[in-house]
Amino acid sequence: MTLTIVGLGPGDINDLTRRAWQTLSRASIVYLRTKHHPCVPHLPQDPTYHSFDDLYDTLDTFEAVYETIAARLVEAAQQGDVVYCVPGDPFVGESTVTKLRAIAPAAGVNLQFVHGLSFVEPTLALLGYDILDGLQVFDGLLLASRHHPPINPDFPALLGQVYSRDVASDIKLTLMNEYPDDHPVQLIHSAGTEDARVEHLALYEIDRSSHISHLTSLFVPPLGDMAGFQQLQEIVAHLRAPEGCPWDREQTHQSLRPFLIEEAYEVLETIDDDDPAHLAEELGDLLLQVVLHVQIAIDEGEFYMSDVLRHINHKMVRRHPHVWGDVDVQGDPQKVLSNWEDIKQAEKAENGQEQRSVLDGIPRHLPALLVAMKYQHKAAKLGFDWPDMSGVEAKMREELAEIEQATTPERKIEEIGDLIFVLVNWLRWLGNEDPESLLRETNAKFYRRFRYIEQMANKRGDKPLSEYTLEEMDALWDEAKANGL
Repeated sequence: MTLTIVGLGPGDINDLTRRAWQTLSRASIVYLRTKHHPCVPHLPQDPTYHSFDDLYDTLDTFEAVYETIAARLVEAAQQGDVVYCVPGDPFVGESTVTKLRAIAPAAGVNLQFVHGLSFVEPTLALLGYDILDGLQVFDGLLLASRHHPPINPDFPALLGQVYSRDVASDIKLTLMNEYPDDHPVQLIHSAGTEDARVEHLALYEIDRSSHISHLTSLFVPPLGDMAGFQQLQEIVAHLRAPEGCPWDREQTHQSLRPFLIEEAYEVLETIDDDDPAHLAEELGDLLLQVVLHVQIAIDEGEFYMSDVLRHINHKMVRRHPHVWGDVDVQGDPQKVLSNWEDIKQAEKAENGQEQRSVLDGIPRHLPALLVAMKYQHKAAKLGFDWPDMSGVEAKMREELAEIEQATTPERKIEEIGDLIFVLVNWLRWLGNEDPESLLRETNAKFYRRFRYIEQMANKRGDKPLSEYTLEEMDALWDEAKANGL
């Protein structure tokens, strides 16, 4: 029971190999994945040809088509030797072959292959590219089903099986998650045939082409200018190498701690300033810290970047069963958060991590205001909370009274700390989940108004600001406030 898979080449009958012609000439029945291939009318006439084109019209997805083709071919091969023809080469962008290799051995079917010229070679000839220049080859249908392309943008990519304008549209949307809308690309039509053509377009235009057919592929030139994540890993690895930078080589996880915190706060500052261009720069600085820590771990034999990415990828999928599972949250963000917490606690139990308190797991080094908010959230989930906001307001008045009653500075300071904690709780009841950002905004407002006082004092030039009375500075403060600062 043998299933022989023959590659028909890219399209021109002259590119069909001699072995392929001989195999087809000896066959009695030949199955074609599709008869819509330029060399099919010129194949040996002796065999009886059957195509699977009807499946493309009756099944909902390409995945279902390929699974059905593979299953039917295995069933046919169990009855006797079978020849199956695919466009190009069996091992280049042929999903049915992948599925056949997975199921045929268990069914007792032996697979043999007759290779052919793939679409890649004539496409590269049209484009003038060498495959060793880092070319990445992908199934266009795979990209069409994704939300982000699995492509290193520092190198070119070739996407096969851009069958239709609908597929091109889906591919376009996926690529636009990494490439600019106007990134120049090329659609290659009928490569390897006398009708071959290269169409130069901007990325956003590809689904408007009237030439797209089952023989269309897409070439995506490099984004360039060191835009890939792998380039950052290369730079950091070089810095840590013996011929690299002495400062970078001597860094450790501990020595980099203050930089990680500093870069995180600089990111927050750009968010508060609503400055997207600066945010992109600061996120890069923060990402550098992550990559540095990973490279240190690699150098010390602790873990690899793949371990970091594998961990977070699995965690995100596992903790979103309403996206990658059958859990129904009915569009309720609170149910999402509740599920997240339940899954998190189950994971800890499975890993043998003992939790002494529901407050465990909140990092000790978070800003104190944020820790206060998280503690209150955890306690409230277990019912340790007031039934309404009036209870919080009463508690605030109680804490103010205790401050006034305190007889020592130490006692007053302690009571002020209790008041701050209650104020955070009050913010939670008012719907503000980020007291840290609120205080940063208040600090920024103070900066603007006090800067106005300094500027106006300098403009007047009558005396140094240090000689202004409180009443004079208050008047300038009110001016700044009236001016919307």
